Amino acid sequence: MSVPCRMNHSGRLTITFGCIQQTKSRLLLVHPYPIRRTLSQPRKASSARMAPEPLLDDVNKAIIEQLQRDGRRSYAAMATAVGLSEAAVRQRVQRMLDAGIVQIVAVTDPLRVGFQREAMIGVRVSGDTREVADAIAALPEVDYVVLTAGSFDLILEIVAEDDEHLLSLINDRIRALPQVRETETFVYLRLVKQAFTWGAR
Repeated sequence: MSVPCRMNHSGRLTITFGCIQQTKSRLLLVHPYPIRRTLSQPRKASSARMAPEPLLDDVNKAIIEQLQRDGRRSYAAMATAVGLSEAAVRQRVQRMLDAGIVQIVAVTDPLRVGFQREAMIGVRVSGDTREVADAIAALPEVDYVVLTAGSFDLILEIVAEDDEHLLSLINDRIRALPQVRETETFVYLRLVKQAFTWGAR
């Protein structure tokens, strides 16, 4: 199964929590019809009406951990691990995808697919940082944007084809935004660790 967030660069299929920037879904709520009653008949709690299943119960947390270990794991294998039917696991995964809790993505190594430069960029802005973040996030070469506390207002990650492409992105697209005051670029020399197996709490 492959569902297009942030493109992390470890060369594996993996799963991330969404905030979904990626990119990237909707939770279906079922509204029951109201029960007619008179003023002398207060509404009573119905034992037949079931409370909605929590999206992050222990079973879903176990499913998330299974997918973090291997994003290609089959529903049958996960069903055996968590003690549910295959259909029940499929339904739970789809609900978490629709709610933006998880994303299942193919993660590539940029250096092996034609990109020669990766960089983290710190940005200082004036005015509404959220507006600047949205504008920068719309750039296809930017795969990660966060609002931060500290010396930078925003931190973002860029994947570029080469130095000229990176320079053009910074100078012509990011620094050209009127609210951007300063940028500082940190070019990646080597990726030492990138892991996604933190589980769920």
